[in-house]
Amino acid sequence: MDNQARKGKPAPNTLYYGYSVNIGPDGRPRIREFGNVRPTSSGQLELGSREPFIETTVDERENVLKVVAEMPGVQKEDITTEVTKDYLTINAERGERKYNTTVSLNEEVDPNSARATYNNGILEVKLKLKNPPSSQQKPRGVNVKIE
Repeated sequence: MDNQARKGKPAPNTLYYGYSVNIGPDGRPRIREFGNVRPTSSGQLELGSREPFIETTVDERENVLKVVAEMPGVQKEDITTEVTKDYLTINAERGERKYNTTVSLNEEVDPNSARATYNNGILEVKLKLKNPPSSQQKPRGVNVKIE
């Protein structure tokens, strides 16, 4: 065991790979890969920058889409983000720590409304929704006569 592992820090060459499963605002599960390796069609592992663990949620009270990314080991000055109406790109690099991901935004958002904060390894990006979530739109029902 090396000195970094004894101090609770992963070694620089540690491989990370996994899946996150969340339920989207439409009620469907969303499965995303994350890590710093990718399996290839030949069965080999491809080493690259880390893909941070990402979680997206719709905050119906604030009418915003929140994107939360876990990126420990970097400073806010090391992070760049770019947002369009369809996706959010996150890049960060500090020494051997490299993070890179593109998040598909499944809601219609205003890219100019983007606000980001970074604290204790957690990046949070908030984007205003152009249309309120479907749960805020009250469905019109039909009265049914009981016989």
